[in-house]
Amino acid sequence: MSSNLRGILWMGATGLLFVAVTGIVRHLGTDMSPVQAAFIRYALGTVLLIPVFIRMERILGSPQILGLHAVRGIIHGIGVMLWFFAMARIPIAEVTALGFTAPIFTTLGAALFLGEKLYFYRIGAVLMGFGGALIVLQPGFQEINLGSIAQLTAAPIFSCSFLIAKRLTSVESSGAIVAYLSIFVTLTLLPPAIYFWRTPTWEEFGWLFATASCATAGHYTLAQAFRAADITVTQPVQFLQLVWATILGLMLFGEEPEVWTWVGGGMIVASATFIAHRESIRRRPAARNENGTKPS
Repeated sequence: MSSNLRGILWMGATGLLFVAVTGIVRHLGTDMSPVQAAFIRYALGTVLLIPVFIRMERILGSPQILGLHAVRGIIHGIGVMLWFFAMARIPIAEVTALGFTAPIFTTLGAALFLGEKLYFYRIGAVLMGFGGALIVLQPGFQEINLGSIAQLTAAPIFSCSFLIAKRLTSVESSGAIVAYLSIFVTLTLLPPAIYFWRTPTWEEFGWLFATASCATAGHYTLAQAFRAADITVTQPVQFLQLVWATILGLMLFGEEPEVWTWVGGGMIVASATFIAHRESIRRRPAARNENGTKPS
């Protein structure tokens, strides 16, 4: 089996696992505070990551690196709370479509904070992505739901988390990055979860354990997909999540997506895919130069 095919299969599994997470959270609805639900999910995820901690060569790194992990955990924790809030209030397809704006915010963040050049194709793709988000939201034509605002706010927050993770990859293993994220997100969510706490039923606890299991497995399959194939191969498969999410919302929750969700979502998907494709092309000459080969 080719590496590209393995990457496609791993990414397909990732999409199904993450859609399962959204379906479970949607099923829990508004009966439980999104802060408490997010806290329980990450606390259980931390337990599932114990084998990763056992295999780590060192638990505590330098104060600077540990500080980056902590900052990322706080930022990511805020994003998670917003995502759980959105999932309980707007259709799954809309949450998924707006969530795909995260790579667009990452492109802007890389230019602003990592010093990367903002090429014309990046500017055009970013504008198209934001145009797609506006089509999904339809401001002026319908009342914008608080859940939509929460999800659109979560996207740049998750982008900040991704940019910090990108910095950490030069000094930390992928397992350590995931494990530290789980710990610091859990600690971030603990105080507000205590404030909103109510004793969950065994059924709710079981569903949240399933959420943690699917999310943890999804992060693993995502890493395997990126390891097996280039992002330009896996990215389009990742966007099949919008299709799976729409089918899930329609079959289980009777959520019929509007045509504008598909139109806007398609623009967002095209924007992020184009950015990934152009970035891959731009990096190839540099990679060949590093290997001592002249670009063709």
